[in-house]
Amino acid sequence: MAKDPLSDAGLHYDELNKLRVLDPEVTQKTVELKDECKEFVDKIEQFQKIVGGLTEIVDQLAKEAENEKMKAICARNLLKSVAKQREAQQQQLQTLIVEKKMQLERYRVEYEALSKIETEQNEFIEQFILQK
Repeated sequence: MAKDPLSDAGLHYDELNKLRVLDPEVTQKTVELKDECKEFVDKIEQFQKIVGGLTEIVDQLAKEAENEKMKAICARNLLKSVAKQREAQQQQLQTLIVEKKMQLERYRVEYEALSKIETEQNEFIEQFILQK
C-alpha cells in the first residue's frame, strides 16, 4: 500500500473530495463531540430549570410552614394568656367568695345580737306593761 504524500503533509480529502487539514475521522469525532456537548448543555439547562422550579416550590413551602408555625405560636400564646386570665379570674372569685362569707358571718353575728336585743327589749316592754 502506497502512502499518500498529502497525508504525510497533514492534508486529507473528505467524502466530497475537498482538501482538509484535519483527518476526516478526527473531523467526524469532533462533530460528534460538538453534538454531544450541545445535548449535554441542553440537558443541563433543562436540569437547571427543573431545579429552579423545585427551589421556588421549596421556598414557597418554607414560607407557608413558617406562617403556620407563627400561627401555632400565636395560638399557643393566646391559650396561655387565656389560661392565665382564667386563673386570675378564678382567684378573684375565690377571694370574693371568702369576703362574702366573712360578711355573711358578720351579718349573722349582728343579726343574733340584734335579735337578742330585740328579745330583751320585748321582754322589758312586756314587764313594763305588766307592772303598770
